[in-house]
Amino acid sequence: MKKWIAFLTILPAIGALTVVNKVEPYVLGLPFIVFWSTLWLVLTSACLIVCNVIYDRKEQNK
Repeated sequence: MKKWIAFLTILPAIGALTVVNKVEPYVLGLPFIVFWSTLWLVLTSACLIVCNVIYDRKEQNK
C-alpha cells in the first residue's frame, strides 16, 4: 500500500509535464510550469504529512 501512495505522489509531476511545458500563461506572476511544479511540491508535501499522521495514529493504537 505504501508503494502505491508513493507512486501517486509523483504521478502528477511525470504525467503533466508534457501538457504544461509552456511559458505562457502566467499564474501569480510565474510561468505556468514553475507555478505547476511549486503547486505539486506543496501538495505532495501536504499529502505525505497527512499519510504520516494517519500511519502514526494507527501504530499508536496497536
